[in-house]
Amino acid sequence: MASHTARHALKRRAVYAGSFDPVTNGHLYVISEGARLFDQLIVAVGDNPSKKYSFSVSERMALLGVCVMGYRNVRFERFDGQYLVDFANAHSADYVIKGMRNSSDFEYERTMRQINGDLAPNITTLFVIPPRELCEISSSFVKGLVGPKGWERVVKRYLPAPVYSDFLRRFKNKL
Repeated sequence: MASHTARHALKRRAVYAGSFDPVTNGHLYVISEGARLFDQLIVAVGDNPSKKYSFSVSERMALLGVCVMGYRNVRFERFDGQYLVDFANAHSADYVIKGMRNSSDFEYERTMRQINGDLAPNITTLFVIPPRELCEISSSFVKGLVGPKGWERVVKRYLPAPVYSDFLRRFKNKL
């Protein structure tokens, strides 16, 4: 009985990292699965130097916060300039969650999982595949839909309501 109690005293903690520019319904699916599977989920929001951003890190973190305010076991951290497994170790997380949309994601993430395993064998990578209606959605894809007549209606289906409102204001002003 003592080992059972000790096991429950340990917190299962995972990290889900991304740029979230903008936050999509696919991101929220992965966050909801992470929140369901772990005692604590740290959503690490960062900048990828090879991407151009529409929202600042603080704006993305605020939008994520509004979208997942019902989850008590989810928190947000800024993630910059370090390997993901080093970030996970620094936050006492034993798991990294990666969203998997398609075979291209699989090939990339499989390679990253191997490298991460070399760097930090104590970190386990879990792949989460969203349902079919969310599977091909990426932030870049959503931004690529802006422009043609009716884009507002098309984009709306892929973004959470609070994100859609900000996205609409931001991109209508640029057209």
